Amino acid sequence: MNMTTLARAILLTLGLLAQPVLADDKDLPVPADEFVYCTVCHGVQLMGNPIIEAPRLSEMEDWYVERQMMAFKKGWRGTHERDANGIEMQPMAAALDDRQIKEVATFVSATRSQIPPQTLVGDAANGALLYQSCAACHGATAEGNQSLGAPALRRLNDWYLARQLRNYRDGLRGKNSADTYGVQMAATAALLRDDRAIRDVVKYITNLPTEESHR
Repeated sequence: MNMTTLARAILLTLGLLAQPVLADDKDLPVPADEFVYCTVCHGVQLMGNPIIEAPRLSEMEDWYVERQMMAFKKGWRGTHERDANGIEMQPMAAALDDRQIKEVATFVSATRSQIPPQTLVGDAANGALLYQSCAACHGATAEGNQSLGAPALRRLNDWYLARQLRNYRDGLRGKNSADTYGVQMAATAALLRDDRAIRDVVKYITNLPTEESHR
């Protein structure tokens, strides 16, 4: 373990003190030894750690995780010099074979943790108007649509959603022509003309009800 990884592990441990896992679920998965390193940054049950800008991955769709891991592996994502977080992930994915990527995706989709708190200030009413172009693929309540290759958005960290929209808009992601879905997202993100618009649409998305909010 190099010093960067060690430092992240220490910060992760500190961050976990304030981030509870859903302890009442007796079927929480345990990562295989070869995938334990995922939890070093992304936390127990992949709850995420904003201290080191590692997003929550819990419950993310296996097909979407697999696609993104392959995007990292192929260099479609995580190779732009300004995408510091992506650059950290790219070699992690590149070290895995296709079987391991499928196993990672299965593990990720089976994890459970609390929905992350909102951290961004934005105008949800304006965000609702901006989201109309997103709803065609991601659904009216951001529930996602596998047939269109669009993941659910409601359970993601708001700061992570905002960062990825900026990455698409600014050309850090979705620029490789082989990355069909990424190219589509880059074109959509270009409609969000400034950071305020991004914060507004993210505020709207994270305000949408989830199954947990009805319990």
